[in-house]
Amino acid sequence: MTTDNSQQRSQQRSPLAGIRVLDFSQALAGPYVGRIMADLGADVVKVESPTGDMTRHWGRRQAGMAGYFLQWNLGKRGLCVDLGTDGGVELVKQLASKADVVVENFRPHVMEKFGLGYDALREINPRLIMASISGFGADSPEAGRGAFAPVVHAETGLIARQAKASGGEFVDIESSVADTNTGLHTTVAILSALLLRSATGKGQYLDMAMIDAQIATDDIGIYDIEDSLPTRPLGNRVWPIKDGHVLISRDARALWRHLAPEFNLVDDTPKDADLAQKVNNRRRLMCEALCSLPSKAAFVTLMDKLRIPWGDVRESSRLSESAAISHRGIVTEITDPAGETRPVLKMPYRFSAAKSEIRGFAPYLGEHNRQVCKDWLDMDDEDIHALHDSGTLIQASR
Repeated sequence: MTTDNSQQRSQQRSPLAGIRVLDFSQALAGPYVGRIMADLGADVVKVESPTGDMTRHWGRRQAGMAGYFLQWNLGKRGLCVDLGTDGGVELVKQLASKADVVVENFRPHVMEKFGLGYDALREINPRLIMASISGFGADSPEAGRGAFAPVVHAETGLIARQAKASGGEFVDIESSVADTNTGLHTTVAILSALLLRSATGKGQYLDMAMIDAQIATDDIGIYDIEDSLPTRPLGNRVWPIKDGHVLISRDARALWRHLAPEFNLVDDTPKDADLAQKVNNRRRLMCEALCSLPSKAAFVTLMDKLRIPWGDVRESSRLSESAAISHRGIVTEITDPAGETRPVLKMPYRFSAAKSEIRGFAPYLGEHNRQVCKDWLDMDDEDIHALHDSGTLIQASR
C-alpha cells in the first residue's frame, strides 16, 4: 500500500530543520536570505528595532500587514529589541550564543558599534556563521556608501545597457535584481559555510557585497569587460502577432534562416546597402510574415514545428494565464490572522525526498518575543515581562 503525495510530503524532512537564524536585515537582500532558509525549515527570527523594517509600509495593507513585507518575511518569527537599552545588546548576545547563523545588512561596522560584530559574537559562539551584506563590501574604499538595488544597477552597467539596447533614456529596471542576486549568493555562501562547519566545527564571517554579486551574476557583462560585444548573439526581440506580442528567443540571423523558407521570404535589400539597412529589411519581412498568421494557435504550431523557444509578453497581474505557472502553484494564497486570503509567492524548490514550504504568516512587530525567549533561552515569564517593562523588548499592536 502506498501513501498519497500529501502524506509523503508530511513525512519528509525540511533540509534546514534545527538550524537557527537571527535575521537583522531589512528591505530585500537580507530578508530574501531569511525567507529562503525559513521555507527550507530553519527557525528564522527576524530581529527589528522599535521602528521596524522599512518595508512594513510597502504594498497593500490587510489585517495590519503590508504585502511587500509579508512576501519576504513569511515563516519567520518576530523579535523587537531596542539596542539602545541596557539589556538590548546583552539579550542579542544571548541569542547569538544559540544561533547557527546571523544575517545583517547594515552599513559596514554598524554591528561593531553595538558590540555585536563578528569578533565579539564568535567569542561567545565559535560555531557562528555571520553574513554581512553591504553595497560595496566591508573592506572597500567605498564601504560607507549606502546602497539599494537601483544604485547597484547603475554602478554595474545594467541601466546603461538597457538604455543602449532600447534606444531610450536612462531608467532603472523594474525589478530589484541586485538584491535578489545578492540574497541568492549569500544563501549559497551560508549553506557552504554550514557544510564546512560540519567538518571543522568552526564558523566564519561572510563579507557579501551587492556590487560583487550583481557582476558575478551578469552573463552579458562579460562581453563588455573583455570588449567582445560584436561576438554575442543578437538580442531577442518582441514581435507582434494576431493576438498580442511574443518574445522569440532566437538570434535574428538564425530566425531568418528558419522563417525565410517557411514563408518564401526573399531579401531584396540592395547590394550596396549597409548592414543596418539589411537587418531592418529582414526584420520587416519577418514581422509581416508573423503578422500574416491567422491566429495565436497557428503561431504556436509554427514555433513547435521549428523548435524555437518563445514566450507570451504578459504583465505580472496575468501570471495565472500561464498553464505552467498555474500548474506548479508558485503563486498561492495564505490566510491572514483575520481569516482573509491574500496571494503570496512560494520559493521554487522541489525535492524528491525533502520539503520546502511556507511555514507561516509574516511576523507582526515583536509578535514572538515571548516564544523566542522561551524556546532559545529557556527564560521564564517573569524575566520576559521584565524585559518588556524595561523597554528592551517591544511588542507593537497590529
